[in-house]
Amino acid sequence: MTLARLTRRSALTAALAAGLAPGLASAAAKPAKEDWKALAADVRNEFQWAWRGYVAKAWGKDEINPVSGTASSFFIEGHDLGLSLVEALDTLWLMGLDAEFQAGVDWVKTNLSFDVNGEAQVFETNIRLVGGLISAHLACGDPVLLAKAKDLADRLLKAFEASPHGLPWRYVNLKTGAVRDPETNLAEIGTYITEFGVLSQLTGDKRYFDIAKRAMKHALDRRSKIGLMAANIDARTGEYISRAASIDVYADSFYEYLWDAWALFGDADCKRWAQECAAAQLAHQAKRYDGRLWFPMVDYETGSVLNTAQSELAAYYAGLLGQVGHKAEGDDYLASFTELQATFGIIPESIDIATRQPRRKATGLRPEYADACLNLWLLDRDERYRSLAAIHYRQMKATSRAAYGYTALKDITTKPMTQGDNCPGYWWSEQMKYYYLLFSDTPRIDYAKLQLSTEANVLRGFRKV
Repeated sequence: MTLARLTRRSALTAALAAGLAPGLASAAAKPAKEDWKALAADVRNEFQWAWRGYVAKAWGKDEINPVSGTASSFFIEGHDLGLSLVEALDTLWLMGLDAEFQAGVDWVKTNLSFDVNGEAQVFETNIRLVGGLISAHLACGDPVLLAKAKDLADRLLKAFEASPHGLPWRYVNLKTGAVRDPETNLAEIGTYITEFGVLSQLTGDKRYFDIAKRAMKHALDRRSKIGLMAANIDARTGEYISRAASIDVYADSFYEYLWDAWALFGDADCKRWAQECAAAQLAHQAKRYDGRLWFPMVDYETGSVLNTAQSELAAYYAGLLGQVGHKAEGDDYLASFTELQATFGIIPESIDIATRQPRRKATGLRPEYADACLNLWLLDRDERYRSLAAIHYRQMKATSRAAYGYTALKDITTKPMTQGDNCPGYWWSEQMKYYYLLFSDTPRIDYAKLQLSTEANVLRGFRKV
């Protein structure tokens, strides 16, 4: 390592320790005390402002394009299902934006129907719409919201029923039940047990939970001798169709939902599986590049590295490691992404972990780093997680605020960064909720009971007001 690089690394390390970007390292000696209530109020104000843009320019549409003030469909081209509206509902409620929440609920009750002759991606439909409707129901108790969630889940079950192994095909026609694309992955077969499990609790029908757990168990039963699973699987044959083990794309939320099923329902099998999977991943996927901890894709039978790509999506795993009992490793992994945040301002969508250079210039307004900060903070209330999330929030605000809301970025390597023109539906459900929960200490949430889905829908922890 050259002296210049060593000097830069030392300065960067000091900045990271203080939760600061490199240019602000000089402020570390006398850090200003953060006014968390004021920061929470700012998050709320920004969310309310963006919501007004959505109402004015894209009401009832799936997603707003906040630069041009247009809208785009997400599930079925030309037929919107109010994606962003549904995703925003429980965030509006916990922020105390009650009039906006009620207007959204009224739209759902009057306009939202799933009797649509069009294909929807089963995984995305579950985490975004089924989960969003359930959390909105839990917030306000309106039975119509629960009925719509159940109706949609019943339509998705056709994708599970098409497989002899209970593994859902990737797409289902919401009206006819016809399915398409059996070549799927761990995330898309194993991200149902929280939403479906709560639906079982609310309806008294255990079938939803059992169907979701059966799909997870099928993959887990096929772990290799070193305890890893391949990321891709065929719903027809039930066999793996790749060799790549991943905690990242194609697999991420599968592992989240193992622990969540334990936390929500006390399922001992899922707790054991979560701990076993984490232990295998730490033993065979954890690799260090220039001192930093990463989890590249490896061969699921041998543990040999297949490539050195890592996406921002994998940042969630820092929080999950803490939850399953590996807090030190979780902190270590969070530090890898913290360094990226300090280096680039916005964490790149994907990097080469061997060189720490971006593999993509565009990024999708991603929430996973804030998710990890929240989950780690919930374990011990260490203020540094709040401080890191505050940097994340302020960087997003500085780079992604557009005329009618917040947008994904087209190029993070330009100065200033080049904006795209789309606000993903998950923005309404995820990072703004993570920030607000971290900063506000809102009385509308019982933090000791709080349980979020992978899409940050509140599935437990609401306090009635």
